Order: sequence, then C-alpha cells, then structure tokens
Amino acid sequence: MQFETYPFEKLSALLDEVEPDDSFEPIVLTIGEPQFPTPRFIEEALCEAAPELRRYPKTSGEPELREAMRSFVKRRFHIELDDSQIIPTFGTRELLFNFPQFLLADTDDPMMAFTNPFYQIYEGAAIAAGAKVLHLHLTKENRFLPRIDEAELAGCDLVILNFPNNPTASVMGLETMGEWVKLALEYDFVLLNDECYSEIYTHTPPPSLLQASVAAGNPTFKNVLVVNSVSKRSSAPGLRSGFIAGDDAILKGYMRYRTYVGCASPLPLQRAAAAAWSDEEHVIGFRQKYRENFAIAREILGVQTPEATFYLWLEVGDELAFTKRLYERYNVKVLPGSFLGREGIGQGYVRIALVENAERTIEAMKRIRACLETA
Repeated sequence: MQFETYPFEKLSALLDEVEPDDSFEPIVLTIGEPQFPTPRFIEEALCEAAPELRRYPKTSGEPELREAMRSFVKRRFHIELDDSQIIPTFGTRELLFNFPQFLLADTDDPMMAFTNPFYQIYEGAAIAAGAKVLHLHLTKENRFLPRIDEAELAGCDLVILNFPNNPTASVMGLETMGEWVKLALEYDFVLLNDECYSEIYTHTPPPSLLQASVAAGNPTFKNVLVVNSVSKRSSAPGLRSGFIAGDDAILKGYMRYRTYVGCASPLPLQRAAAAAWSDEEHVIGFRQKYRENFAIAREILGVQTPEATFYLWLEVGDELAFTKRLYERYNVKVLPGSFLGREGIGQGYVRIALVENAERTIEAMKRIRACLETA
C-alpha cells in the first residue's frame, strides 16, 4: 500500500531549514488538540477505575459506557437509539480507517467519496480498502458545501461527509443533510457523517445526520451512520472514546469484525469516558472558551466567526510561503491548506486551530496580522 505523507510530516519537511525568530515564544496552531486541562471529574473517574486494569475489556463496551453514549444522543439530538444501533470505539480515527475496509471487503471495484479538503484518514482508508475515490470539493464558491452530482454518486458504495467540517469550519443544514439521506437510499450507498465537532459551536447547535434521516422519512437509519468523539467536547483526546451509530444491520456485522481487530478500550478509560459523555456543564465551559478565541480573531484579523469547530480557514494567497514566513519571522506554526486537500483544493488557505487560552490566542493573532501586513 502506498500512503500519502501525513500533513504534519509535510509541515516538518517544509519548515525543516527555516530558522524561527527565537525572540518570540513558540506558538503551535497546527493540530486540533485542545490545550485546556481535562476536567477533574473525568480524571478522578479514571483514577478510581484503575484497579480494573486486571480485567480484559469487552469489544462491545461496558453497559455503563453504552448507556452514557445513548443518553448523549438522546439529550443532544432527541434521537433514542436501540442498543443495537451504537458501538463504542477506541476513538474515531481507528474506526474511520477500518470501517471502510470492513464495509467494502466483498465489493467488486469499490468507490468511496469524501469531502475535499479532508481528514487524511479517509484517504488512507480508501487506499487500504482498494477503493477508487471521488472527491467532493469544498470551495469558497460553493460555500464549502459539496455539490450533488447524482450521476457520480450513483457509482459510490460509501460516502463520507464531515460536518461540522474540518478544516473549513462549514456547517451543513438539516434540509441539505436530508437530501443526502434520500440519495443514499435511492442509489444504495452507505452515508456516514463524521460529527466529531458537533459540540463545538458558537450559537446554534449543528444538526446530526441521524436527525436528518428521521426528518427524511428514514427512522431506522437504513444506509445511514454517524461517528462522534469526546476528544474535542471534553478536552480529552487521550481517552480515545468515540462511537459509531445508525443502521443496525450494518453495525451487527461490523461488531463481529471488531472482535477480530482487538481495539477494545481499557476499562478505566471506559469509566472515565462514561463520566465525560454523561455531563454537559463542562462542554458549555469549553464552548465559551472557543467563542472567546473566535471573538479575538474577529477583532484582530477581521475574520468572520464560524458557526462551529475551533478552526479558522484563512485565505492568505501563497499558503506555503505564508506558512514559512510566519514561522521564520514570528515563530508561529499553522498548517497549509494544500496539505489537507487534493486536486488543487486547499491552495491559498491555512488552517489555524484556536485551541490555546485567550492570552496566547491574542498574541498569536497579533503575530499573524503582522505577517499578513508585511507580506
């Protein structure tokens, strides 16, 4: 298998011979990793469950964790899932990589479609599954929402959407999601929405594809799946707690597949994750921090505040030159958009992760503004 170099490796190579001005304290805004402490109650739940390390975890997850996840879905999206309609996973990265391999294993000449630019695991999964790829381009001209081409989609076996979107921060509305659900049923492809940023929003809570499925007259979620994670909502990426939910006919087979993969979450992590999924107060606090960061960016850079995620998709012209100049002159790292896209998508943009505290965000935005002004 020939995998593309990962974006952060490309960034390291790009900046390898660049000497940053060390009179500035380094600021790294490249990775979507919250820099806020994990809430204490989650850490305490992990510590209290440490003696359970003596036990093997079940692939299906503990009832406590499954119930916490189902309760989250009901509380947040008003969707009541049967236990057969959800599977806890070891984060979402592993499932996004191995689920397409499971789904497409018996398909002749499979085809995957996914949004472009994208989380690179989607592309890696397509390569591992031996699937052809259809890129769903997200551009300024289409407001960073994929254009529907039924002739192209008719040949797809799996379509991965990602809304709220990484890296463009765009949000897809319920009605548009419903159109995708209807296409999945009409052309019999599996539609999966990566919803890992659903809880990081500025004002209106973004919809879930599960809600759109019900609204489109598909209450059993046939051909429809979503994934979600505590990493962003709880500032706890190290918990590696995610889930996949939706079509139980698909999930039944995927559950059996997972027993062979060997990626069950350790029991102490499951206990801590159950605590995280069960609480909303701490998530409200994190959302407020990201709102403050966006307000800082708006004031200093004059950019519009996205509806969701903690990313700025900033248009800068030559993104490679800008990234090198920003690092060299101001010791700030951002990620070139072209490292996240294919077929020219992402060129001219950088992704900026506003994951630091307000003080460091102010400093970073001032340096970015200075770099933009001295281009």
